[in-house]
Amino acid sequence: MEENQMKERKEMILSLMNEPSYVPMKIKELAILLEVPKERREELKEVLDALLEEGRILVSKKGKYAKPEILAQKGVFTAHPRGFGFVSIEGREGDVFVAPDHKKDAMDGDTVQVLVTESGRDGRPEAEVLKVLKRANETVIGLFEKNRRSGFVIPDNPRILSDIYIPQGKEKGAVSGHKVVVRLDSYGGKEKSPEGHVMEILGHINDPGVDILSIVRAYGLSETYPKEVMDEAEKIPEELTKEEIQKELDKGRMDLRQVPMVTIDGEDAKDLDDAVSISREFLNGEPVYHLGVHIADVSHYVTEKSALDREAYQRGTSVYLVDRVLPMLPHRLSNGICSLNAGCDRLALSCLMEIDRKGNVTGYQICESVIRVEKRMSYPAVNQILTGGEIPEGYEPFVPMLMLLNEAAGHLREKRMARGAVDFDFPECKIVLDEKGRPKEIKPYERNAATMLIEDCMLAANETVAEDAYWQQIPFLYRSHEKPDGEKIRRFAIFVNNFGYSLRLSNGELHPKEMQKLLLKAAGTPEEALLSRLALRSMKKAGYTTRCAGHFGLAASYYTHFTSPIRRYPDLQIHRIIKENLHGGLGEKRRVHYEKRLDEAAVWTSNRERLADEAERETEKAKKVQYMERHIGDEYEGVISGMNHYGFFVELPNTVEGMVRLGELDGDYFVFDEEHYELTGQRTGRKYKLGQPVRVQVVSVDRYLKTIDFRPVVPL
Repeated sequence: MEENQMKERKEMILSLMNEPSYVPMKIKELAILLEVPKERREELKEVLDALLEEGRILVSKKGKYAKPEILAQKGVFTAHPRGFGFVSIEGREGDVFVAPDHKKDAMDGDTVQVLVTESGRDGRPEAEVLKVLKRANETVIGLFEKNRRSGFVIPDNPRILSDIYIPQGKEKGAVSGHKVVVRLDSYGGKEKSPEGHVMEILGHINDPGVDILSIVRAYGLSETYPKEVMDEAEKIPEELTKEEIQKELDKGRMDLRQVPMVTIDGEDAKDLDDAVSISREFLNGEPVYHLGVHIADVSHYVTEKSALDREAYQRGTSVYLVDRVLPMLPHRLSNGICSLNAGCDRLALSCLMEIDRKGNVTGYQICESVIRVEKRMSYPAVNQILTGGEIPEGYEPFVPMLMLLNEAAGHLREKRMARGAVDFDFPECKIVLDEKGRPKEIKPYERNAATMLIEDCMLAANETVAEDAYWQQIPFLYRSHEKPDGEKIRRFAIFVNNFGYSLRLSNGELHPKEMQKLLLKAAGTPEEALLSRLALRSMKKAGYTTRCAGHFGLAASYYTHFTSPIRRYPDLQIHRIIKENLHGGLGEKRRVHYEKRLDEAAVWTSNRERLADEAERETEKAKKVQYMERHIGDEYEGVISGMNHYGFFVELPNTVEGMVRLGELDGDYFVFDEEHYELTGQRTGRKYKLGQPVRVQVVSVDRYLKTIDFRPVVPL
């Protein structure tokens, strides 16, 4: 076919497909519509193939042709270690399955163009990747291994399924065992591995600190600040001057420096962004608590569109790794002028609440303030006082205040629990490192009376601020936790029946009170930890939204994050809005400005929070493996915390978890009963059940895969 003739026919077909009334058609239907006789359909096929090659049209699995915007959709690809994947498409509920042979060269996190077939092999929707629109992985962190002439890198991310081929001369001096940063030069395909070159050697896998550094780089976390950010931070004063305070008071800021208040934080905390105050009066014989929650006014220093603001938004949150903190704001602010250090005058945003003995907030005021914290307190010391222990030195004058705070917090907690709030109390751990960054101790870190007191006060402030914003109908960022997916919760309800529990659903929906009842009933039982974990997995993830969707887990109609602007960008953002609204500056133009900005901010900060959580979990896993490396051969008492077809997991009292593989269970063949979560020996009838105590010995660890293997010491 001549070039001009081909061009004319392409334009004719594209013109037809551009018609609003056009629907995807097969070649036969197109031929009839275009009046192409049977003997010339091969020519039509040739034109369609050329348009397909150019990417100007697409063809569905059923052989129907249309413009890409009709058939294709855009989404983010998530790879699975077993070869297949899923694509999440904006506006579509639920991810769509992608078979291994339909993912082309897409890698985990890539933005892709896909063709969705609504009825796939199992009758469920499936997607085929047509092309990658945006790469998520320009660089990869991994373990370098040297061959005779070339090398390859095993990616740290298990969702990057192929090793990266490193041609000879592109290894930059790396040797086997080095953790490296690789820049990808090609992304491979079905029969070809991705190819790249070593950009940077982070160190040997056994060198102290390299494990954490690898995670920092793999997650793209920022270790330093751009020069313009640091220059801007240097211009911010280290302390408040009398002149600045007077200037703020003249603008209407409340002077609360005479109100007794304290901070209560972890012993090693340096960024103190919340303080509390309390007093009580009696009206008609009934107590009224005046609870103040005072939050650092970070937005006074980090102004909109400044270099500090842009960097804080980009980071989204501070990241708390085992051996370091990557703060959202430079230390000059987070540990300095924005930290509510005892004895220092500080600017704050205060939520002053009146609370009755039933835990109801009967009145409140949200205002800008100047405060001065009297004493910096620690959780262990306050817990000691609240539980009747010895009063630590220097705390004596504050005991009445702490008791009153605890009393008010108790009323708030009772109300929250009465409405059905779900309390997931998972054991956390504290990993103590030596001077070289090696773990020397792992101990459980449990909630206590002091941490709960502060939690109750902060939750009350968050709810109060959210409800205020909602009824004023101002643009806002809420912290939302939507109701669980119906199908997931039904599956969970069936599962708990196997343990003798019930979960009542109303019209297929779950009230948080029912989940609360279940977890309270399971408290103290062997299966408590498992049921809590599975209950959490059956729920949706909390995130930031611009609509007030409520918080299912807290059984709250209104909720936001107001109390941590030093370390969370959403808190900082809503502080700006609150202050602007207090000064009457939230006119139509500013409302439109915020409405445009907040939709994007909600998605971005939710994603940054999830990424930070993943990085924090990975660093904990790395240090736990490193710790257990020195305990191979040691024996421990543990509890069976999970199981699958390959074996069962055992959790030790210090929160370390390892696996007992079926191959370690000598003298019998064990079969996994998925319905009852049991492993049963076919010859002996011996059973391994969830929550069962078991004594294990540490067999091996894999620092690279971050896994720990156990074997039972004696039969159960």
